[in-house]
Amino acid sequence: MDKLTEAREKINQIDKQMAELFEARLKAVEAVAEYKKEHGLPIYDPTREAEVIKRNSETVEDGVKEYYVSFQKSTMALSRAFQKRLIGEAHASADEVTLGVELGERSYPITVGHGLIAKANEYFDLERKVFIVTDNGVPTQYANAVKDVSKSATVFTVGEGEGSKSLTTLEAVLTAMSDAELGRGDCVVAVGGGVVGDLAGFAASVYMRGIDFYNVPTTLLSQVDSSIGGKTAVNLGGIKNTVGAFKQPKAVLIDTDTLRTLPERHFRSGLAEAIKMAATSDEELFAKIEELDNDGIHRCIEQIIVGALKIKKAVVENDECESGLRKILNFGHTFGHGVEADTGLDSLYHGECVAIGMMPVSHGEAHERLSLVLEKVGLPTKYEGDTEAALEYVVHDKKCSSGAVSVIVTDKIGTCQIKSMSVNEFKKMVLNH
Repeated sequence: MDKLTEAREKINQIDKQMAELFEARLKAVEAVAEYKKEHGLPIYDPTREAEVIKRNSETVEDGVKEYYVSFQKSTMALSRAFQKRLIGEAHASADEVTLGVELGERSYPITVGHGLIAKANEYFDLERKVFIVTDNGVPTQYANAVKDVSKSATVFTVGEGEGSKSLTTLEAVLTAMSDAELGRGDCVVAVGGGVVGDLAGFAASVYMRGIDFYNVPTTLLSQVDSSIGGKTAVNLGGIKNTVGAFKQPKAVLIDTDTLRTLPERHFRSGLAEAIKMAATSDEELFAKIEELDNDGIHRCIEQIIVGALKIKKAVVENDECESGLRKILNFGHTFGHGVEADTGLDSLYHGECVAIGMMPVSHGEAHERLSLVLEKVGLPTKYEGDTEAALEYVVHDKKCSSGAVSVIVTDKIGTCQIKSMSVNEFKKMVLNH
């Protein structure tokens, strides 16, 4: 027997022993899962895991210690997944809600709850090279929390605001991904608002013709809107989202604890998107927002997020690439994008522009109810700038084709219509409202 055959035979024997030990370990995990279920304990205990890894790695020689630590982390991740299956998704957290976006082989889960970022490895496959994209307006602890539970991670920080949704920044992200030696089996994680999600998702869609993408939206706007649907893009020539692609994430994690660090104006901006979806598709959700005061909205925000996500999930599942029904999600966006472009993208926040954009395309009862809700939560209902200048951007909007534009209108909360009209007809509607 030559040395290679002898070494392989030894490995085979060890593998058999490891298989037996692994099975025995999971048998022990069953008892742990049963106890946790009985006593309502969380599956993930980061302090305990850190202690075990530290203690066990001390018995391993330095030359292989880093590999053993990775092996331990992988084993523990599998143990958590096994516990989760035994205990059941519903018990994993009393406040945790998981929605499945059903798109065939592109399907993915969206999980909403408290304290999820610190255990992102329970929801994402982070046992590989991970490239985390964030911006300098996002608290650093969020990206670092994902990094801490990843096998090998690089954090790349871009500037805050719409200015980062550019081809220049995209090139910088792609170059950093290449420098980090990401392969086709590695992944990108967005940690931040809609700008970060759009930028990171688009980078993931084109790098090596596409690698895995995960999203951790940390603003209310991104949680209720861009976290679902797979639209990714950068701006071009001052026009929003001109260059982009559909790239569905592998999973989305919405940790509502991140809203505690969100400035109130950002919170209101995000709320505009939830109000938008309720106005066109869910009268009950709209009435819920109507009846709550501002403190009540903050207390019930998870319910509002889940309600908005259910609306968008149903729309995306029926029209993934925006050939028909999905256009209703553009309610308020046609003029809203014009306002956004006219103000230079960063002067007014996206949700504020959508709030302004909803007013001219709502009529009768819907107009009155929308106006009252938007004013109650502190969102603008009128553009104070040059309306005609903002309308000029409608011609360049991607919703405009051959001089016609698809406009979403509503005259009764919970319902809407898609109307095709000329740009001039739309301009007249806005100017006369």
